[in-house]
Amino acid sequence: MPIIYPSSYRRPPRHYFNGHFETVIPSIFRKIGDVKYLRERIATPDGDFLDIDWSTIEHSNKLVIISHGLEGDSQRHYVTAQVKLLNQQGFNVLAWNNRSCSGEMNLTKVLYHHGASHDLAAVVDHVILTKPNYNEIYLTGISMGGAQTLKYLGEQGDKLPTQICAAAVYSTPCNLADSAATLKLPANFFYKRKFLSKLKVKMLAKAKQFPGLIDIELLGKVKDFDVFDDQFTAKLHGFEDGQDFYQSVSADNWMEQIQVPTLIMNAKNDPLLADRCYPVALANQHPHIFLEVPKRGGHTGFVLAGEEFTWAEIRIYHFLRTFG
Repeated sequence: MPIIYPSSYRRPPRHYFNGHFETVIPSIFRKIGDVKYLRERIATPDGDFLDIDWSTIEHSNKLVIISHGLEGDSQRHYVTAQVKLLNQQGFNVLAWNNRSCSGEMNLTKVLYHHGASHDLAAVVDHVILTKPNYNEIYLTGISMGGAQTLKYLGEQGDKLPTQICAAAVYSTPCNLADSAATLKLPANFFYKRKFLSKLKVKMLAKAKQFPGLIDIELLGKVKDFDVFDDQFTAKLHGFEDGQDFYQSVSADNWMEQIQVPTLIMNAKNDPLLADRCYPVALANQHPHIFLEVPKRGGHTGFVLAGEEFTWAEIRIYHFLRTFG
């Protein structure tokens, strides 16, 4: 499909001076109330578990499955806001938590990563098996969750469950290597420190679960993602090194095989995305991929002055309802 231009998102509030402000301010200060979940724990094929959180209304055959970002969970503002808006518009919602992200460490040696589409597949399969009333299922993802969603859709290709009607993602690292490289930039030191500190805590928890699995001394010395992904992410999940991990799981390896209408919204000033995260050439010739690149928005920002919901959340709703 053609690139959607110009984007309907024009500008953030005046005090959001650049992409960093647009990213950080909502992350720290945005609060969404009146969202209550019913938690369900499901088993994975490899003997682990996933915690999935339901927010449902009566008499709806429409379900949206939301995938969260790196070191996020179903309680993050960008998830709960989407849940609240979609519930108001007649959709039931399921927000699933990646392994170790639901408040309890998972059971197996592996954690989760940008390419963990197998866990999204487990969630979808569970819904289809146990909730046959949902004949309209939609997938949405934010940041890492968007990459997992795109990878899942492409992997499934023409074998995608027929109940899945459409998908929408935003702030998504379509190419993981390009996105990871942004964390080397001095301006992105804050994000690197934030993500590394949280992931190192997860690795220490794994070390307690499985003595000898993690080099704790080396972990304490890690100061950048190159070393972390080389020595920990890659090794823990069966890849040769960080570059092999990036190349092997990157969503753009599979995006050409997507078979349902899929909207990708990535801001041009997103500090955590780079060139190949904007798949212009693919979107121009692909019958199912819609690409919208607002000039502003930051990473998971897209705030609208005086509004409870962001532009991206409202845009997702309007896109999904088109294909229901």
